[in-house]
Amino acid sequence: MKKKYDLHIHTKYSSDGVLEPARIVNTAIKLGLSGIAVIDHNTIRGGLEARQFESENFKIIVGSEIQTDRGEITGLFLTQEVEPGDATSVISDIKSQGGIIIIPHPFDEMRHSALHPTEEDVQYIDAIEIFNSRCVFQKYNRRALDFAREHSLPVVAGSDAHYSNEIGSSGIITTDDDIRKAIIENNVEIFGKRTSILNHARTKVLKTWRKAVKSG
Repeated sequence: MKKKYDLHIHTKYSSDGVLEPARIVNTAIKLGLSGIAVIDHNTIRGGLEARQFESENFKIIVGSEIQTDRGEITGLFLTQEVEPGDATSVISDIKSQGGIIIIPHPFDEMRHSALHPTEEDVQYIDAIEIFNSRCVFQKYNRRALDFAREHSLPVVAGSDAHYSNEIGSSGIITTDDDIRKAIIENNVEIFGKRTSILNHARTKVLKTWRKAVKSG
């Protein structure tokens, strides 16, 4: 039986997020997803809260999108917080928990937070996100795919949802019951579509407002 997962969703615990974990889960179930990865910025709090709603038929992957000195790195299957910092330390912390390393939206020049992996990084990477619904230009997703193919790396996809209308817009499909194993062994199909650029605008306004409130 084929199962669909959106592997990149943010809750209200991200600096640019607004969604309650319960609402995310309910929306994902209604959309027919088999599970999601909650990867808030620099915290696993959203994933831990969402896991309360996990069931036999719906899987929650706890993760975090962590800022490093080189750009963002996603850790999946985390059990503890990973502190932002230099990339080597972040990778070591993720691995020490038995987590896996994903490079989200690599090469996206519209995002200052994007990490641009090199050949030297391949040994540490478990998978590359080759489709992110929030990539404004498809060429960035294609470049990620080219890098994955060139280095024989497993691939994943995710919506990068910050709003409910983005959930489930992209992700992976697998017949494997063990989602971690499916990712590592690249036993996945990719599905996806880009979401409206208006969601970027809403996120930017929200971040600016929150920053102003915090500084004020």
